[in-house]
Amino acid sequence: MRVTYWTAFWVFLIDQATKWIVVHGMDLMTRMVIDVVPPLLTFRMAWNRGVNFGLFAGFDARWLLVGIAVAVSAFVLVWIGREGGSRMTYLSAGLLVGGAMGNVVDRVLYGAVADFINMSCCGINNPFAFNVADMGVFAGALGLVIFTGRGSGAGNGKRRNSA
Repeated sequence: MRVTYWTAFWVFLIDQATKWIVVHGMDLMTRMVIDVVPPLLTFRMAWNRGVNFGLFAGFDARWLLVGIAVAVSAFVLVWIGREGGSRMTYLSAGLLVGGAMGNVVDRVLYGAVADFINMSCCGINNPFAFNVADMGVFAGALGLVIFTGRGSGAGNGKRRNSA
């Protein structure tokens, strides 16, 4: 579990640091757009009040989304603590929890998640922005799907045999 906690800590810290540097330090809130390596990488201010890609942003679901993120994170920690798994399982859980907590802090402090990373390429103009926490949640959830479950070989022997 140490890998999970340390991974969550570092994802959370990197997420909050990058948000502070870009949104406040580089004044993205006022400037709204900063071309870094256009069009590949642009910082574009987006306050996400909804879920992924701004879905359901029209509803005031701030505290509901905070509660869901905290509940899912607690569930993942309890589940991984009981079931165990490979190093990649613990790492994936930490990515998910650290990212979820990074976005929880934004919702509590600002009422919305600060998204700012926008990437486009090859003539395709991507209208969406994301942040480090979003990458952690996505990679962590994907990793948990890949590295857990029956037949994955990820268990460390803590599972009970039901046969």
